[in-house]
Amino acid sequence: MEPVTLTTARLRLRTFVPADADEVLAACQDPDIQRWTTIPSPYARADAEYFIERVVADGWRSDAEYTFAVRTEEHGPIAAAVGLHHPRAGAWEVGFWTAKEFRGRGYMTEAVLEVARWAFTELACTRLEWRAEVGNKGSRTVAEKAGFTMEGVLRAGLPNKGVLRDCWVGSLLPSDLPLPSPLPYLPSTP
Repeated sequence: MEPVTLTTARLRLRTFVPADADEVLAACQDPDIQRWTTIPSPYARADAEYFIERVVADGWRSDAEYTFAVRTEEHGPIAAAVGLHHPRAGAWEVGFWTAKEFRGRGYMTEAVLEVARWAFTELACTRLEWRAEVGNKGSRTVAEKAGFTMEGVLRAGLPNKGVLRDCWVGSLLPSDLPLPSPLPYLPSTP
């Protein structure tokens, strides 16, 4: 798929380009991003370049991962990154990080909801999953504000820097937004 640009009332989401490497490098120096995400630590310029030129570009090209740079204005600084990855059986997983100076303003919740709407309407996504290491309260807050249903803890559910860690898991369905689903959903009854 060719990269797309998404917009909200306050944000512009577009693919990363090589000129973004310095901003990605600067944002990923944040100890919280390094602690709670699976990016390399320490994070070097070569890591930012690899992310943009290989991970992001190859993901769009292969339709296996769609990653967006989040900006608060068309030519403003990168505030965050949000992406869809690990497609399986109609479900996608969402992942994200927010630059320290942009946290607490609701930007990530807004970006996640826009990416979710796009996934449900353009990718025929049937379920959007969110995972974060237990203790990553910032990520959980975003997921909850975006309407994800918390489903529990997966033991050893998230490999990060060579260690398996327990993770929270949540889901968002098209009907949660409310949008039509490409398949009907029959919830269990007790």
